[in-house]
Amino acid sequence: MKIVVVGAGGRLGSALVRELGQEFSVTGFKRAQLDLAAPDELRAALRPLEFNALINAAALTNVDYCEDHRAEAMQLNATAPRVLAEICREKEARFVHVSTDYVFAGEKHTPYTEEDAAHPISVYGESKRQGELQVLAVNGRTLVVRVSWVFGPDRPSFIDAILKKARTEEQVAAVADKFSTPTYTRDVAALLPPLLETDAVDGILHLANRGECSWQEYAQWALDCCHRFGVPMQATTIGASSLGEMKNFVARRPVYTVLGTEKYERLTGNAPRDWREAVADYVRGHYAAKL
Repeated sequence: MKIVVVGAGGRLGSALVRELGQEFSVTGFKRAQLDLAAPDELRAALRPLEFNALINAAALTNVDYCEDHRAEAMQLNATAPRVLAEICREKEARFVHVSTDYVFAGEKHTPYTEEDAAHPISVYGESKRQGELQVLAVNGRTLVVRVSWVFGPDRPSFIDAILKKARTEEQVAAVADKFSTPTYTRDVAALLPPLLETDAVDGILHLANRGECSWQEYAQWALDCCHRFGVPMQATTIGASSLGEMKNFVARRPVYTVLGTEKYERLTGNAPRDWREAVADYVRGHYAAKL
């Protein structure tokens, strides 16, 4: 199988190129190589290629920036994915589009399923939802994969920022009233192949590690793992702050966006591992090793 990954320089895209490349022939395009704001350039670059599947892991993900740059967010997160879906339709190739938990309003208290209505409360969430709708409308072989709180070794994320601070400061805090599920990029890459090799699965699918936590619980567990694996840290406890205290946030954030993965488990017979196991693996295998 020949696979193209768009967004190959990002946190998830880098992991997809590396991990899938061990089993398949993978070609990755980074931002400097492929301009999502230029549809003609996308067509010129991708139409000559032979591939069986294209994974779009590229997006404008800065939530606050999107709030003040609506047109750019819509171009990169909705219009460009539609063009990619059209190219895949022409080539009769599988199209996998990566989306986000931020398409939900966050008003539930139980995990969101693929059947739950999407009601984004930010421009970022709206642009990603529009991307979902547009790619599904133009290509019947499209699979929209929603992920949440993505972390991995290729680009720093929330957990890297927290641990960096905890290495030099005793007082560290994180938001305790916002909930979702940390998702390890390596796990996403490992769970994707069954979806690439069949047309039996299309539409929308949630793909995240199992369980749920707040940012505070996420940070505390990662810090505990550091102490367990001998990574020197000044802090021992992550304090609690609230979403309302985050005055630097421009866009609204949904409070609860845990993604249920029962559909994936039912379709493949495989279950993602618990987020705690994934975070411990990351701390032990990557974070501790690079220090």
